[in-house]
Amino acid sequence: MQFRQKAFSKLQSPEELDLPVRFARPQGWLVLLVTVLVMAGAGYWALTGKVSGKLHAPGILTHAQGSYVLQSPVSGQVTEVLAEEGTMLRAGTPVLKVRTARGFRAVRTVAAGRVTTLTAKIGTVVTTGKDVATVERIQSTDEPLVAMVYVPGGNGASVRVGAEVDLTVQSAPTDKYGVLRGKVKAVGRAPQTRQQLSGFLGNAQLAEEFSKEGQPVAVMVQLERTADTESGYRWSSEEGPPYGLDSMTMADGAIHQPSQRPVDWLLP
Repeated sequence: MQFRQKAFSKLQSPEELDLPVRFARPQGWLVLLVTVLVMAGAGYWALTGKVSGKLHAPGILTHAQGSYVLQSPVSGQVTEVLAEEGTMLRAGTPVLKVRTARGFRAVRTVAAGRVTTLTAKIGTVVTTGKDVATVERIQSTDEPLVAMVYVPGGNGASVRVGAEVDLTVQSAPTDKYGVLRGKVKAVGRAPQTRQQLSGFLGNAQLAEEFSKEGQPVAVMVQLERTADTESGYRWSSEEGPPYGLDSMTMADGAIHQPSQRPVDWLLP
């Protein structure tokens, strides 16, 4: 109480009335001015600024019509392989010759395309419905590639047609060749089951990989074409890799999301 009483008496002392009042130092005014400017800028950006992000999801380079698994319609032993991997075949072309209890039968392609895998060999015993080959649905070998990116089902609604996409291609190191450029061409209406994925990709293991976090939404990405690169597609680097791109090459997609305001104001 003594210290408090002394301080109060000092404030009431007439000798202190003629002392000048000390205002803030110049350094203090500068700090205050900077603080006000920063707060004003932050408030303006909160009202008018927008931020954008990227949605990352796994994908694969393929063709727009996908692939199908060729299954044997008969049971028996394969006596002859009539096609090779990588060859183009018309619809109805024999791929295998099978000896059955009723004679020899041919396993034929369902639709035109390129044989990507042949699982049946000479001497293999096949049963009805057995997978014997995978055929990619294309009409010619120069058809352009697309990227199929599989985003989690909950994020599918945020993907917009025309959005830019950066693709990290497994066969092209990013630190050397950059990323492959593309734009969203189509977005699936609903999440796909593992069976649907397998039917399009012609590969059950890939279907399992893309659906391990739940049923994904398929996003088709159209790759940007150019005559300035060896691959025929545009890259973030000037030339990209000095070789072409193969179908069924794994890639990771980064889809540019639409801009959003950083602050949502809640009005009463």
